[in-house]
Amino acid sequence: MKKSITLLLLIIFINSVNSQSAASDKQRSLVQKAVVQKAVVQKDSIKKNKSSILNQEKKLDSLVSVLGVFKPFKKEAHASYYADKFNGRKTTSGRKFDNDKYTAAHKKLPFGTKVRVTNEKNGKWVIVEITDRGPFVKSREIDLTKRAFMDITSNKGSGGMLVTIEVMDK
Repeated sequence: MKKSITLLLLIIFINSVNSQSAASDKQRSLVQKAVVQKAVVQKDSIKKNKSSILNQEKKLDSLVSVLGVFKPFKKEAHASYYADKFNGRKTTSGRKFDNDKYTAAHKKLPFGTKVRVTNEKNGKWVIVEITDRGPFVKSREIDLTKRAFMDITSNKGSGGMLVTIEVMDK
């Protein structure tokens, strides 16, 4: 019952997104993919343990709630990731740094800004929140947490990649 209500709410959300002229076709297809993936997760729930299903559903729900209109900020920006030694330290915004979260450091963007970072080689993207200042290397534009970086990289052994940065429009 609860899952069917959630699915119904997602379908209503998709219809409202479809009716808005400002939403792009790409964002609509991403929301539709999220609904399809959620439906598949619900069908396969007998085979998987409950905690992994809840984590997947939570990730999809947060993805749908975060999806918004993103404005291009910078193309061909160089991205890297934080070293493990920063884990647990305080960021410039005052929050504790965690390499397993979806956060990033940028030189100028305001703290709390949601940013979509897309790998230009493979098209994979991740939405992160700016919580720190940096990177302090001239050639780099953004530092991602290790988790965010590994989610979108095509070569797990590399330390950097070219990305497109888009800022969420409020």
